[in-house]
Amino acid sequence: MSWFTAFVVYVLVWWTVLFAVLPFGTRPNPEADSVTGWRGAPARPMLGKKVLWTTLISAVVWAAIMAVVLSPFLSFRTGL
Repeated sequence: MSWFTAFVVYVLVWWTVLFAVLPFGTRPNPEADSVTGWRGAPARPMLGKKVLWTTLISAVVWAAIMAVVLSPFLSFRTGL
């Protein structure tokens, strides 16, 4: 596997994990709009913390994927 393919896999894993991590720890705005009742975006989304967690989780998931792809136990070239 080339370094470019490994990088693309990491980017795909990172974005998938980001969308899984985004809802954690968010609380809606306590005061709803008086007209529509819409609460809008969270007051403190903590994006920096979520990006850090996303990067750490993605590194672990990516390492597991790379271990499976590069291991001799799973090969589509040998034809079990």
